[in-house]
Amino acid sequence: MQKHHLIIYITALFALASCGVERAMKKAEQHQAIGEYYEAALQYRKAYQQTPAKEGEVRGQRAVKMARCYAKINQTQRAIPAFRNAIRYRQATLNDRLIYARLLLKDGQYKAAEKEFLALKDSLPHDTLVVNGLQSARKAPTWKKLGSSYTVKKTAFNSYKADYSPMLYGNDFSQLYFTSTRNDAQGDELSGITGTKNGDIFVSEKNDKGLWSKPEPVGGALNSAFDEGACCFSPDGRTMYLTQCSTDPTLPRYAKIMTSERSDATWSKPTELPISRDTLSLFAHPAVSPDGNWLYFTSDMPGGMGGLDLWRVRITPAGLGGTENLGSPINTPGNEEFPTFRPNGDLYFSSDGHPGLGGLDIFIAHFDGQNHATLTHPGYPLNSNGDDFGMTFEGPHNRGYFASNRNDSRGYDHIYSFEYPEIVQTVKGWVYEKDGYELPHAQVYMVGNDGTNLKLSVRGDGSFTQTLKPGVDYIFLATCDGFLNHHETLNIRPTKASEEHVLQFPLASITAPVLIDNIFYDLDKATLRPESAQALDQLVALLNENPHVTIELAAHCDYRGSAEYNQRLSQQRAENVVRYLIKSGIAADRLTAVGYGKQRPKTIKKKLTEQYTWLKEGDQLTPAFIEKLDKEQQEICNQLNRRTEFSVLRTTYGMFDKDGKLKKEPENKQKKKGKEETEIYF
Repeated sequence: MQKHHLIIYITALFALASCGVERAMKKAEQHQAIGEYYEAALQYRKAYQQTPAKEGEVRGQRAVKMARCYAKINQTQRAIPAFRNAIRYRQATLNDRLIYARLLLKDGQYKAAEKEFLALKDSLPHDTLVVNGLQSARKAPTWKKLGSSYTVKKTAFNSYKADYSPMLYGNDFSQLYFTSTRNDAQGDELSGITGTKNGDIFVSEKNDKGLWSKPEPVGGALNSAFDEGACCFSPDGRTMYLTQCSTDPTLPRYAKIMTSERSDATWSKPTELPISRDTLSLFAHPAVSPDGNWLYFTSDMPGGMGGLDLWRVRITPAGLGGTENLGSPINTPGNEEFPTFRPNGDLYFSSDGHPGLGGLDIFIAHFDGQNHATLTHPGYPLNSNGDDFGMTFEGPHNRGYFASNRNDSRGYDHIYSFEYPEIVQTVKGWVYEKDGYELPHAQVYMVGNDGTNLKLSVRGDGSFTQTLKPGVDYIFLATCDGFLNHHETLNIRPTKASEEHVLQFPLASITAPVLIDNIFYDLDKATLRPESAQALDQLVALLNENPHVTIELAAHCDYRGSAEYNQRLSQQRAENVVRYLIKSGIAADRLTAVGYGKQRPKTIKKKLTEQYTWLKEGDQLTPAFIEKLDKEQQEICNQLNRRTEFSVLRTTYGMFDKDGKLKKEPENKQKKKGKEETEIYF
């Protein structure tokens, strides 16, 4: 009787175990169907451990499912033994064996990886991933030994969770944005995909002493309970592009690219950027080209070369254009991810499909004039056998930050700094309204006699930065709606140290009078003093740069003296300025001299209130206003009223013939074709 009860008890235990296994398998498949690989792996592992060893085939099937999930979430050291079990039970497909071989590379087991790739080559002799994997396994030890001039250091930004995709921001690169799953991220639940919190975007700021603050979540409505990360910024710094993966308990999670606008030092709630009508593909890891014309991203959309590919889409004022696959040699049957640009136009991205040290390696695509790419591998220690990705650069310099999961047994990513010693020549320019503030909507065109022809975007403070090539002569032309053009030139010669060239682009308004600084006359006379020549020569240059402009040259006096005297004196002064301009080669019919005497007191602009804090924007320096001030302030106001200005009258001078038809551009200013084209006309 006792024996009978024991049999029943054992049978019941087996039944319960069987039910537990089936429940675990059902849960695992449900989690896997919606991309929750962490939860799926836990359930597959539970089912595997409860499967008797004598059921080898079933055990192997569960091992391979578990292995695939661990591989998806970068838990390499759990995925490798799971694949080994699947291979031992002969349940691993050729594709599983390929994943296993690539994981061995990622774990730095180069000899074991070589053995696996050699076995795969018999069945897949022409498979790109097998061929490149075998090359990696054989050459990686030598590449690591050779090293490079890069220096790499782990930073203080890191937590005990994942920190990745750093991105420098700000005119002086004093802010670092990055993604983190640390405990300070929003929400209380752990992600079924990774087993950690959903990622949020954090920011750290550098103080005047060069020290970084404790990272804090970006305020406002940027972060949510969803997964946000891998952000970048438009060249003007006013738009953030980021990746977001929303949560749905019944559907797979597809990453999408969002945008957030900056206003009053805060970021708005992200809105989806509709790149394609494809709702079954992921769109992630945005990067904007230095000229602001293209958005690069990662996607598995149809039409690629396999795995994740790099794509781009044109950014236009009317919206996004059509998508383009970057093709070979950048994309492979493997995964290409995390594009980013250095300001010189080089594209940095990460790939596990090209020969490398293992996992995702960073590669550099250099483009020629026909947009053909040549790839280079920056070597060790920038790259490692782990995943290396997410570069950001400190302006034109080859230094900054990136992410890597090297030496982390859990597969968590961490932020590292890098620097590569090189001599860099750069230009930093500022575009601003003459006698006013910065013009962030300006555009700068850069042309070099080596064929360089770039359109540079301007940051929020009106500045731009660009790398330069030694031995090249450059012309820079700054333009902005409502303002006259201004150009500067640079002749770059080789140097033995890095050098920054600084240029100023003060643009004259078309709609408001523009003060001509440093015009001096003899006391109570109309005679121009010699020290006025520099300011007038700058006006000559401005008129030559804008040949279709006619101007009114106006002279003003203060309120002291009779109206008739001031009128006569100011008219003579304006005429003398015009004579100087004509003598310097400016056509007389482009110039009109007007003396206003004391009829038009100066109206104060906001910029001037920074110098004279007792004045307010909009104040008019009339006699009644001035007489209420103390003597020192009165004299300042009288000086401000004694001024010489010009105003734009027309912007079409010489453009039309006598019949009102647009003249053809002179033959010597027709755009040249071919390699000899080095100039651009506007």
